[in-house]
Amino acid sequence: MTRAPLPQVTGENEFFWTSGADDTLRIQECQGCSSLIHPPQPVCRYCGSHDLKAKPVSGKAVLSAFTVNERFSIPGLPAPYVVAQVAIQEDPRVRLTTNIIDADPADLELGQLVEVVFEQNDDVYLPLFRPVTPKQIAEQPADEIAPQDFAKYVRPPLTTSKFEERSAITGIGASRLGRRLMVNPLSLTVEACEAAVADAGLTFADIDGLSTYPGLDIAGMGEGGVTALEGALGLRPTWINGGMDTFGPGGSIIAAMMAVATGMARHVLCFRTLWESTFQELLKQGKMAPPGGARTSSWQMPFGATSAAHTLALNAQRHFARYGTTRETLGWIAMNQRANAALNPTAIYRDPMTMADYLSARPITTPFGLYDCDVPCDGAVAVIVSAVEAARDLPKPPVLFEAVGTQIVERTDWDQTTLTHEPQVLGQSAHLWTRTSLRPSDVDVAELYDGFTFNCLSWLEALGFCGIGEAKDFLDGGANIARDGVLPLNTHGGQLSHGRTHGMGLIHEAVSQLRGEAGDRQVAGARVAVASSGGLTPSGVLLMRVDG
Repeated sequence: MTRAPLPQVTGENEFFWTSGADDTLRIQECQGCSSLIHPPQPVCRYCGSHDLKAKPVSGKAVLSAFTVNERFSIPGLPAPYVVAQVAIQEDPRVRLTTNIIDADPADLELGQLVEVVFEQNDDVYLPLFRPVTPKQIAEQPADEIAPQDFAKYVRPPLTTSKFEERSAITGIGASRLGRRLMVNPLSLTVEACEAAVADAGLTFADIDGLSTYPGLDIAGMGEGGVTALEGALGLRPTWINGGMDTFGPGGSIIAAMMAVATGMARHVLCFRTLWESTFQELLKQGKMAPPGGARTSSWQMPFGATSAAHTLALNAQRHFARYGTTRETLGWIAMNQRANAALNPTAIYRDPMTMADYLSARPITTPFGLYDCDVPCDGAVAVIVSAVEAARDLPKPPVLFEAVGTQIVERTDWDQTTLTHEPQVLGQSAHLWTRTSLRPSDVDVAELYDGFTFNCLSWLEALGFCGIGEAKDFLDGGANIARDGVLPLNTHGGQLSHGRTHGMGLIHEAVSQLRGEAGDRQVAGARVAVASSGGLTPSGVLLMRVDG
């Protein structure tokens, strides 16, 4: 059976996807500096040359990471199968997502030499890899930037005046949250927005800006964006924003801060809605069609790497190998989030979890099990960003913005980027601390993106709450991240137990904690909070505080 989806063959990538016709792997080469470039580009990222041509390579590579996928399947590739990254021998900066075949996964080893084997599917020759015989171990690819060196690449602030100081959060709201609510997602958006406007002591007539992420409705990932909400509410905004190329899901708030700082709006309503669990149910009932088609522009999906879980699992495996991290390390994060969710009446999963429960859960893709993954749900969150001078006159004390972290330092391609941490956290974290005199030790609560446990671990190290590679010791036993610990973490249950609200729920919780409105889960004396959103895509991180 032919695999699906297959790559979309274009004039730019045809040389790669048809290489197997003569059993010779080809990678684009810069004629100016001899660097190999992948995916194919019109310009060399290293020297700027526009003279690039396809180059035959040996087809030998180093196995830089692999994960055994147990949960997902695509047509023509039933689970289980091995998703891998291999570093091309001629230029290890080039890593291909692929499948390892003709090997027992238990016998695979990082650094193992592998060779290309082509699998023809219609007009496409997929480059798969198998171990060379006899078994050979080579040096692993090096970091383009070592994780501890990202701060060296951060641009300093351009001025002493910070745009962050000109706005504040004045209102938050959330809709009902649940699994398979089977309601119109726009109705959830309206619920959350009505709650946020009321919380701020405003009316919809006061709202002159709208900002969202991603601004689309694909596979239960949104209600249709600004246009859908404006159509429902009849607003007349002077400024709008929506899209995925931003600072993670929380990028809608950072964009709103900039709009307020430049005088384009006074009160911006930011919102995020998901209805993934209902979408999946409708898909099972045949009332919805799956997104995508027979062809894809993705360089990962043809190999069954259909989820962010696969990319993060590869990075996690390298972190395990380099720093001695274990599944138990990740388990302390999952258990912490579940313990916090037990005190949150809106959380989806509130039952107690033990380490035995975590370790025995259904495998998803090694090293991740079920409880390493966040909970698809239906729900919406809204946040109002207001001009700081207006915020002082509203009923509740404003939550002030101290700093943002947004700089992209590493590559954004999912499989060409950081080796041992979630992509797009190290640069943004380093950037944050250049925009404030506060330090990690000043943070009272941390609401860190946890689409998977490894996201959270990556943010902990990147933000300096423990050293690079030190999460194993910092997380051991869970005491440091408990509500009464050194760094209370994801105090509402996080996305792992409260539900996947794509970072906006984390910001909602940070505001609740800083206001002292978190009820049984309240961290005493919380005055400074950090909230991160996203990863893999460009991400962002916010540092917030209250006066007094």
